Amino acid sequence: MTEVARTYGMESTKKAGASHRRVALASLIGTAVEWYDYYIYGVCAALLFPKLFFPSVSPLIGTIAAFATYAVGFAARPIGAAVFGHYGDRIGRKSMLVVSLLMMGGSTVAIGVLPTFATAGLLAPILLCLLRIIQGFAVGGEWGSAVVMAVEHAPENRRGLFGSFPQIGTPLGLLLSTGVFALVSSSLDEATLLAWGWRIPFLASTAMIAIGMFIRMNVHESPVFEEIKRKQEAVSAPALEVVKAHRKTLLITIGMKMLQNAVFYLYSVFMLSFIVGSLKVERSVGLNAILISSCIGIATIPLWSYLSDLIGRKKVYLTGTILSTIFIIPFFMMVETRNVYLITIAIIIGLNILHDSMYGPQAVYFSELFGTKVRLSGANIGYAIGAVLSGGLAPMIATYLLAVNDGKTWGISLYVIGLGVISIVATAFARETFKDGLHRN
Repeated sequence: MTEVARTYGMESTKKAGASHRRVALASLIGTAVEWYDYYIYGVCAALLFPKLFFPSVSPLIGTIAAFATYAVGFAARPIGAAVFGHYGDRIGRKSMLVVSLLMMGGSTVAIGVLPTFATAGLLAPILLCLLRIIQGFAVGGEWGSAVVMAVEHAPENRRGLFGSFPQIGTPLGLLLSTGVFALVSSSLDEATLLAWGWRIPFLASTAMIAIGMFIRMNVHESPVFEEIKRKQEAVSAPALEVVKAHRKTLLITIGMKMLQNAVFYLYSVFMLSFIVGSLKVERSVGLNAILISSCIGIATIPLWSYLSDLIGRKKVYLTGTILSTIFIIPFFMMVETRNVYLITIAIIIGLNILHDSMYGPQAVYFSELFGTKVRLSGANIGYAIGAVLSGGLAPMIATYLLAVNDGKTWGISLYVIGLGVISIVATAFARETFKDGLHRN
């Protein structure tokens, strides 16, 4: 009897391990596909869309307008976060993963067949904004659904590591989007790229969406959520419950998100425009630096997350927040040398060594700060509101600050430092969670 029990226990452990890995893979691949879709827009907004959709205005206004359409997608995130969070906490995490991927993929392919301003006039940027809203709505639900599934399936002492897999999808999606754009732009001349070549990266996402859908359809629902469902303890209005009963935690997560999101989009999106437009450095320098950084991020994100399993979420997150705030000044000093190697090193330090120490543990930290009944809604809404207040506006604000200060970057540095102070204070007020259980209300 003891031998039978032992054998059964071993089999259960093997099945649980396989489930952990399957969910982690599903979260990673699906998130990579969605972020590929999202970032390919960011690259085009920085380099091509001012000419394609806003050709009747000056280059500066065209760039700001293109980044404004980028920001519109962020504005839709909190709505998507609340809607997906509601149904994810009521119906289940898995179904939200599938719906968000379909919405993101469909809108990305639609952008790839949009008419430009030359063909459709003002209708073109209007349609572009509409599709960006759909993308933002989908991403608002994607992140929380993926990270909560990964964290709730994970072994108790490895929640940080397993929770990092959806986060790895970010550099992987950035690597894919930047790589595909670099390949297309290097293979075509400028006229061909503007005529039809820019559509290729958007249409190419079709194959990746199919792969992501296949994987996500074959994962099991979160066991933590299944227990809530079995006991019929689901909250009727989880998003409202977050605002009413978990307001302090919600504000903390919003504040913690702001610096991380801002520096990421400044380093990965705004810098492409800044390097080409202000420093007159070749486009390939910024693209190659981001490609290298994305490759490194696939390793640094889980490393920082695993460290949070060992010493705690708060220590890792707070250290990254403080150092990221300080680094913005030397970052611009390195980039403004126009030296290819210093630009690359600056982006690697900013993204991989500093940003990833916040972004890696962020998935598990935000998930653990909220109880099971409102976990998806709380993590989703905090993440999305923080993103729209910082990352969505950061490239546009940075472009404006650069223009009003005659090309000087000190205004951008002060802007980042201000966001850094907010995130440092918010993280200081956050409780440590890495030893807490997930089965909390």
